Amino acid sequence: MTHDGSVSRARVLRRALTPPEARLWVHLRRRALAGLRFRRQHPIGVYVLDFYCAEARLAIEIDGESHAGRAEHDARRTRWLEARDMMVLRFPAEEVRVNLDAVLDFIALKARERIRG
Repeated sequence: MTHDGSVSRARVLRRALTPPEARLWVHLRRRALAGLRFRRQHPIGVYVLDFYCAEARLAIEIDGESHAGRAEHDARRTRWLEARDMMVLRFPAEEVRVNLDAVLDFIALKARERIRG
């Protein structure tokens, strides 16, 4: 599969948000998190990130059922992004569902740290 084919396929698979992603996106899209602008399903290289903040170079990934058995793929993806000076935050879907406020606080903290340098 070509690079363009990989990105296109990932976009098709990810069009619908899972319930935890949708809950998180409500806060991220309204810039309710430190006034930062987040993008959803943002392509970087061969990957499509769940959420991305360019200002903080921060990627947020929500690991749900589709990540079962894909730990090595997820680790490879994280290493690739980190090699390009991005911070990757991964949250289990259940954590977003149960502890949304704590997840949002942690994202805001890490984003502010990255922006301050």
